[in-house]
Amino acid sequence: MSARALSLVITTPLAVIKQVNGVTSFRASDDSGSFGVMPGHADLISVLRDCVARWKTGKGDWQYCALHGGVMTVENGDTIRIACREGVLGTDVATLEAEVRRHREAEAQEASRARVSEAKLHARAIRQIMTHLSHDQNISVETALDEIFQ
Repeated sequence: MSARALSLVITTPLAVIKQVNGVTSFRASDDSGSFGVMPGHADLISVLRDCVARWKTGKGDWQYCALHGGVMTVENGDTIRIACREGVLGTDVATLEAEVRRHREAEAQEASRARVSEAKLHARAIRQIMTHLSHDQNISVETALDEIFQ
């Protein structure tokens, strides 16, 4: 890698979501604000907040990745590594914003379905326990529930 370009690797716990060489300019944000990295940058470690990282290769267009937190390192002035919870890639901010919104809505719906499923499992387990208790003590499930919740 020449001193005039960086390599960039963005990973989540499950995958490498972007690996690119030839990066000439990079920007991200941490709690101190927005910052940039160019080839030859001093070694750095930063805890990124939820932000949109962007980079340019040569004379190409900006590329974007919406990051859900993460840790970024700059090593030897030629390598940027980002380990994040999740990242969504895009080629323009407007499209990326819509994609992140869709992604968050899908996550919220899945979390809601999981909570409903968990509540149903919990209710079935309580009913099963109460059925066994009521048979052992010859009382109805309703009476056993009334005794528990009084």
